[in-house]
Amino acid sequence: MKFRRKSTTGDAESPEVASSEAPQVEAPPGPYDADDLPEDGVERVDLGSLLIAPEEGREVRLQVDESTGNVQSVMLAGADGAIEIRAFAAPRNGDLWNEVRPQIAADTAQRGGTATEREGRFGTELLCQMKVQRPEGGTATQPSRIVGINGPRWLLRATLLGRPAIEPEAQGSGEWEDVLTRVAVRRGTHALPVGEPLPLILPDQARRVSPPA
Repeated sequence: MKFRRKSTTGDAESPEVASSEAPQVEAPPGPYDADDLPEDGVERVDLGSLLIAPEEGREVRLQVDESTGNVQSVMLAGADGAIEIRAFAAPRNGDLWNEVRPQIAADTAQRGGTATEREGRFGTELLCQMKVQRPEGGTATQPSRIVGINGPRWLLRATLLGRPAIEPEAQGSGEWEDVLTRVAVRRGTHALPVGEPLPLILPDQARRVSPPA
């Protein structure tokens, strides 16, 4: 959305006024801190620590731990892929994504997969390949792409699946990345250990989806 500043000097005979328009200020791209959310007219779904903008052609789902009833993550699913979004507590000054990225890569390798770094739209990200069990038997390789974005006392982590993970340079993948630019994170003022997931709530109208094994 663009914000236009209106001039209060309506001198129509002045060449300078007549030949120039007031500058247009474009709202900075997100993800946003909830306290700095611009007035962009978007009615976001309030999930507690995450405010998610509805996306045409994509369904908002919540992954819920059935044993505890706690919401673990938010997923937007579409025809060609999906994006799982989580937010974590982070130090006021620091680069938590730079710290946890090697840990994610090491954990992926320990489970028999691979994780390689690449430079993307939001900085350094991980391209992962993991062996998974097929429901009908046998194994398959599931590609994923993990993006981390540092915010004020929070880290937003997104895992892209499907086409945006397989073809990160494709035009459609950019549209999936755009989803993150409309997300807002509500950190809260309470103290939390670094790396602690920020709590999510389950609206009545949300679809419950159990996390994969």
